[in-house]
Amino acid sequence: MALLEGKIALITGASRGIGKSIAQRFVQEGATVAFTYRSSDEKAKALEEELTASGGTAKGFKSDAGSLEQSEALVKEVVDAFGTVDILINNAGITRDTLLMRMSEEQWDDIMQVNLKSCFNLTKATLRTMLKARSGSIINMSSVVGIQGNAGQANYSASKAGILGFTKSVALELGSRSIRCNAIAPRFH
Repeated sequence: MALLEGKIALITGASRGIGKSIAQRFVQEGATVAFTYRSSDEKAKALEEELTASGGTAKGFKSDAGSLEQSEALVKEVVDAFGTVDILINNAGITRDTLLMRMSEEQWDDIMQVNLKSCFNLTKATLRTMLKARSGSIINMSSVVGIQGNAGQANYSASKAGILGFTKSVALELGSRSIRCNAIAPRFH
């Protein structure tokens, strides 16, 4: 039996990078994968076909994780399609790197909306389903930059540090209900 057999996983920002790798591995481990993307229908369709080619179950959903309304609609669609959400991977993220002295308010806000607010939106939208099941796993993608900072990434670093604080608080709130919340902080190369 595969490690994630029978589990329904929702992965945001999975059309490329780390999210795509997570989706590929989760399907290999037997999970049904619902993944989100914001822009490229072609890439999403190709990933859906790749994930299902070997007998896995996967479906792409176009959604902006930075919008609470779209996040709530997304979770409803996923639950309607697959019955529940057992695992949430908050992976949606962008960069708008520049030195603070050159950083615009829009560059700051874009990062906070996509990287940090998306974690709040999807976690909040998924909570009812996980609380009803009295189980679940939430994994938030942070970054080593959220721990140590990085020149030219004040906005990104702040968003990823915020994810760490958010994760710790959510873990304390939900742990007694058998819902785990953890963060992963990869290092960039």
